[in-house]
Amino acid sequence: MTDPTTVFDTNFDFSALSLQLTTGSEKVQAQTIDKLATLSTAGEELLMKFLLQRQSNPPTWIDGKAYQALYRADSPETKNFLQTNFPTGIVQLNSEQGMDYTSLQKLLAEQDFQAADRLTLQKLCELAGSTAMQRKWLYFTDVENFTSTDLQTVNQLWLIHSEGKFGFSVQREIWLAVGKNWEKLWSKIGWKSGNNWTRYPDEFTWNLNAPRGHLPLSNQLRGVRVIASLLSHPAWER
Repeated sequence: MTDPTTVFDTNFDFSALSLQLTTGSEKVQAQTIDKLATLSTAGEELLMKFLLQRQSNPPTWIDGKAYQALYRADSPETKNFLQTNFPTGIVQLNSEQGMDYTSLQKLLAEQDFQAADRLTLQKLCELAGSTAMQRKWLYFTDVENFTSTDLQTVNQLWLIHSEGKFGFSVQREIWLAVGKNWEKLWSKIGWKSGNNWTRYPDEFTWNLNAPRGHLPLSNQLRGVRVIASLLSHPAWER
């Protein structure tokens, strides 16, 4: 005997879902994407149509969430769609320093945030030059040499692929909101609890359950000067 609940759950009104996806609040859009991700081909087709309609505009985290749903689907149709329309990912990988951020976008699309965090530091060291690459960490003076374009690209990758939760711009927003008080910032973003620093890597939260602004780590184990330079960079004044 067929379970009537199952019948109800599979008879979705795709017109209503499409309307929610295109005109709903961000919360409604996010919930609709999660629903469509469970509906196989029909849901994937609606998500593909949605991304094509929005392709001419700068991506938001909603686009990132839709992209990730298709990326995870891993069907021949979604693979072909993404390769044709978003060959390097949902975020345009602009660089003035000849950097390739494709691998970082891939890790973030997969929500492998721990690996993406390690790669972010590696990319920042590459931006800083050969000396930073050899030491594998940054001096605060290295940050001054980053182009705004590259820093914004790295930030956008984190922002778009984390439902707007992670990124340097998020950390800066929180930092400004607490009056540039570092102790308050550490507590807000989960880098410190009371007098105890969060220990790397096991005590950090490598998923979207983390506090807002928790990632990326910005070389945080080496003190405040690097993150102070990052959050004060001219990139955020644009």
